[in-house]
Amino acid sequence: MHDDHVRESDPAVAEALAAEVDRQRSSLQLIASENHVSESVLEAQGSVFTNKYAEGVPGDRYYGGCEHADEIERLAIARAKELFDAEHANVQPHSGSQANAAAMLAVLEPGDTILSADLRNAGHLSHGHRANLAGQVYDVERYGLDPETGLLEYDALRERAEDAEPDLIVSGFSAYPRTVDWERIQSIAEDVGAFHMADIAHITGLVAAGVHPSPVGVADLVTGSTHKTVRAGRGGIVLCGADLADAVDRAVMPGVQGGPAMHNVAGKAVGFGEALEPAFEAYAEQVVANARALADGLTDRGCRLSTGGTDTHLVLVDLRGTHDILGKEAERALEACGIVLNANAVPGDPRPPKDPSGIRAGVPALTTRGFDERAMDTVAECIARVLENPADDAVRRAVTTRVDELCAAHPLYEASR
Repeated sequence: MHDDHVRESDPAVAEALAAEVDRQRSSLQLIASENHVSESVLEAQGSVFTNKYAEGVPGDRYYGGCEHADEIERLAIARAKELFDAEHANVQPHSGSQANAAAMLAVLEPGDTILSADLRNAGHLSHGHRANLAGQVYDVERYGLDPETGLLEYDALRERAEDAEPDLIVSGFSAYPRTVDWERIQSIAEDVGAFHMADIAHITGLVAAGVHPSPVGVADLVTGSTHKTVRAGRGGIVLCGADLADAVDRAVMPGVQGGPAMHNVAGKAVGFGEALEPAFEAYAEQVVANARALADGLTDRGCRLSTGGTDTHLVLVDLRGTHDILGKEAERALEACGIVLNANAVPGDPRPPKDPSGIRAGVPALTTRGFDERAMDTVAECIARVLENPADDAVRRAVTTRVDELCAAHPLYEASR
């Protein structure tokens, strides 16, 4: 944010940095996997730890000069373990996807079978898509959501698991707005002799704050992103019991990556520390309240939501049958008005994931900016107006003006340039 040196040495990069700050300040960030970290996290991520190689684990590095890196990583680990009530935490993964890859490597052999949801059923690329490493190394079987209700049917998952006989069941979703019953999935995994990996990338902060049930201590492995709802430095994390700790650490490094990005680990340490403060629980509760307000506001204005609502931080809007617009067109029309979200597949979607039938909207970033339920209803009104009249210039102008007013009322990074 404070880019005086960059401005002097590289004006082109400085211009892009300044433009991105302005973009985030002047538009509504509703991408469910995004948030606004604190100035403290930004400072840690932009620190001199970017210069340091620290391959290995604290106290056992391949390079010298790691005493302060050890201190930072130990802080991040201790805070993560306290935050999630975990026996073991590896904070080195560069992303949630690499956390997933490491967790799989820790318990699987090439050719073993994964049972996971695909992109049309709220899954993630790293859960076994054929273009991803997991889909090329492991045999991947799929389970789905009910195409009518959008809900995870646990009895159907059990039948699918009994038929597929997987070595690993992957739970956790990138576009599922309901509470997940981790214990029930763990029971299914145990009954078919499979490990269970719960990917909480999207709901990491909700789990940490206790507003969503935790799979930690239930699932064999828990993976997540650290920059979404938990609002820490960008990257991933793997949580597990002591029995899998060594396997996970070896899988992270040298299994799927080399040296950790220590500046990101520093950002994780700061963000985890913030999440341990009482104010974070209030934040997470407001995230859930805001998502429900957005869901109610959209439903009241004629939108159809997958599963009929939300228990989490996001809503999934199924545009089929209610609007003469599809996901990508809706995404573009809304962004033109300063509302940034993404096109997304819905359960039972006949269209390809790159051109799906729905849109996904999440509220973590707006909640960070101080939006409450009343403001979220206004956001719902703006979204609904654009979806009903995506090409109407008068509607676009009116919505853009309202977005400008909302941004001015909820400033972002005020202490920055």
